[in-house]
Amino acid sequence: MKHSTRRGLATGAFALSAAIILTACSGGGGETPDSGDDGGGGELKQVKLQLQWLPQAQFAGYFAAVDQGYFEEEGLEVEIIPSGGDIVPQDALANGDVDFAIAWVPKVLGSIESGANLTDIAQIFQRSGTLQVSWADSGIDSVADFEGKKIGSWGFGNEWEIFAAMAAENLDASTVEIITQDFNMNAFLQGDIDAAQAMTYNEYAQLLETENPDTGELYEPADFNVISYQDTVGAMLQDAIWADTEKLESDEEYADTAVSFLKAVIKGWIFARDNPEEAAEITLANGSAWGPSHELWMMNEINKLIWPATAGIGIIDEAAWNQTVEGALAAVNETGAHLITQEPPATAYSNEYIQEALDELSEDGELDLLGEDFEPIEVELQPAGN
Repeated sequence: MKHSTRRGLATGAFALSAAIILTACSGGGGETPDSGDDGGGGELKQVKLQLQWLPQAQFAGYFAAVDQGYFEEEGLEVEIIPSGGDIVPQDALANGDVDFAIAWVPKVLGSIESGANLTDIAQIFQRSGTLQVSWADSGIDSVADFEGKKIGSWGFGNEWEIFAAMAAENLDASTVEIITQDFNMNAFLQGDIDAAQAMTYNEYAQLLETENPDTGELYEPADFNVISYQDTVGAMLQDAIWADTEKLESDEEYADTAVSFLKAVIKGWIFARDNPEEAAEITLANGSAWGPSHELWMMNEINKLIWPATAGIGIIDEAAWNQTVEGALAAVNETGAHLITQEPPATAYSNEYIQEALDELSEDGELDLLGEDFEPIEVELQPAGN
């Protein structure tokens, strides 16, 4: 796919009753946050960001960008709107309810085929965090072993990596029993599911913070077989920042805002990388319902999905994008339904806005935009994530 440049670049689970409003505080002039003053006498640009789930470390970079004043530095006042499953991020964006949205790429590809005009302007997660977890003695060591088994899936568009990986193994989805799974591991622990869907940063941690009734101690990784979809052909790109395609092309102010927004977000994720404990505390302070050890585990695992960013944080890797599209085209669920039936338009993603943000931030030379030396921390989970 070829993507035009807009301007010269230097280098080519609980439902919430109300949105969480996070506002950058003014740094000068004695103004209150509600004044909309950017500290330099100008008005802050009001921006709405739609998350795809509840506040947690999955979104730590955005919360940190507010907490550390990075949005304000870019002249923005950002309202972060969570979803407990009651709001579909790409729908909120396509309907004009928000300015930007966080959503998995395959989910939005389906929406684009249905008529949504959206563009991935930053691929924050460079790797898939989806797992399928079975008991160590189950004999389920790979996707090829799914046949005849009860396979857990959350649905809601989270299932397409499962079906893409099965398609790559020439495994008909009708040969497995898909069990609708809650966003926890209860059904798996009760024996109702042979292999449960889990995220590295959430449900897998739920297992490891649960007491093994046979030992009286917490479960250990050796108790499970873990299939990582990142290691399969079915791996798909996940959390990305989406923008309105038509507005990017026709509204210069919106395009400029996108670049400013991305600059602040980049700094937020760098902060979360370099200060995982503090970033976890920030998400807890902003409404996460998880316990502190669970939240820190999540922050650490999220960093692994982002860093290192070999081309720069947020850059969309063409090979990973193409693999996601190919998987989306190949995936057929247990009812015979397809996610998409044709290639998405070239406007479905663009690196020009994230590249411009990276170029502007690289000018001072102080920020590590690649994270080549990133090392995760050690996190000890406590019972129930406390």
